[in-house]
Amino acid sequence: MTHTVEKIGGTSMSRVNELVETLFIGARKGSDLYGRVFVVSAFGGITNLLLEHKKTGEAGVYARFADADTDHGWHDALSRVAEEMRAAHRTVLSHAGDLAQADAFVADRIEGARNCLIDLQRLCSYGHFRLAEHMLQIRELLSGLGEAHSAYVTTLLLQRAGVNARFVDLSGWRDEGDVTLETRILQALDGIDPATEMPIVTGYAQCAEGLMREFDRGYSEVTFSCLAALTQASEAIIHKEFHLSSADPKLVGAGVAQKLGHTNYDVADQMSNMGMEAIHPKAAKTLRQADIPLRVTNAFEPEDPGTLIDDKPADRPAVEMVTGLDILALEVFEQDMVGVKGYDAAILEVLTRHKVRIVSKTSNANTITHYLDTSLTVMKRVEADLAKRYPNAEISARLLSMASVLGRDLKGLSVLTRGLQAIAEVGLASVGASQGPRNVDVQFIVEREDLKPVIKALHGALIEQKEHARTAPIKAAA
Repeated sequence: MTHTVEKIGGTSMSRVNELVETLFIGARKGSDLYGRVFVVSAFGGITNLLLEHKKTGEAGVYARFADADTDHGWHDALSRVAEEMRAAHRTVLSHAGDLAQADAFVADRIEGARNCLIDLQRLCSYGHFRLAEHMLQIRELLSGLGEAHSAYVTTLLLQRAGVNARFVDLSGWRDEGDVTLETRILQALDGIDPATEMPIVTGYAQCAEGLMREFDRGYSEVTFSCLAALTQASEAIIHKEFHLSSADPKLVGAGVAQKLGHTNYDVADQMSNMGMEAIHPKAAKTLRQADIPLRVTNAFEPEDPGTLIDDKPADRPAVEMVTGLDILALEVFEQDMVGVKGYDAAILEVLTRHKVRIVSKTSNANTITHYLDTSLTVMKRVEADLAKRYPNAEISARLLSMASVLGRDLKGLSVLTRGLQAIAEVGLASVGASQGPRNVDVQFIVEREDLKPVIKALHGALIEQKEHARTAPIKAAA
């Protein structure tokens, strides 16, 4: 049968009860309810409590356990997770029987994890065993708790509403053996008929590859894309709490920002590079290679088709999106760099060793500048390592931001010139700007405090006035 594989993010999951009568059921009846496989994330905030806060870095269970050999501070953190899980499902469940089952599920998983960590801590008190060797497995164990809980609760909720929903647990809880991701998914789906059942699948999948080793908290999208490819879905759909828009509606105005409607995987990759949560690049690659289009919708507007992402080129050149990211500019100036090979490779080795994400880079005869997505703490370590390697070089780091203009085809639009002019017209300046030959993005480097007004100015000039801009003469940049 033709089916879709659909993913719901954590923020939307916290309102999953609202989705029952819209996204899951709506006007559908009988067999129309089915032909859809749902992959769910943990309820909003739960993974932060299990691992560490994604934005602030506040320690969760994992971080507390990693920092303490015998201290039991992680016990309190795990108990807090249990409390928050119960609070989350009490918000969406109303039937006493469902609440009792959900409470029992949380107790079983949380106490099972607690006993596992206690046993591991006790084992590692002996000199022959090292806790550090098991930290990745611990991180994966804890991550799986959040998705298993939300999938189980969603299944209860749908069953109560009369849907033949099936809880599909990929987390490997108490399973024997270490299987590949493909095998894990195929074994779990064996015997399930999407034509008559609605599988509710955990976003985390325990597998021999160790999803968190490479993707850390981007694992749910990898599971989602692999499941879609393996089952040859007709379409992969991500339900968010917002539409993919031409800019942040809070910044340019809700009535000004335009829904994308249609773009391609090339633009989706550029969005990921700018820190936007459209889809993980590896997940996008899996879907693209399987020739499966991706649709991104607003979960709370199920009648809206959202934005389709595929491999098709644009009908005509157009700017589709303006977005931005705070960055750190690492500049290495060395007079002796001219004509000498090896500087770039050495800098990349240091950045790789410190796990620094490179957003973009520029270079000339004696200067290499990397625009990085990292913290000041990590940057100081990078600078120290480079100073040892090149004692005569001038190494500096600067807090900046990057505004990026994206589109499937920017050819012939003079985006660089018009963008610089738009920035100048609001009394600001760009520290640097660049455009690659693929004509899918143009980057403007600006001061941190200028990012928001620059995005607004670029959006106004390149998207809000695009019909006029195609025919109006281009003025010289100020």
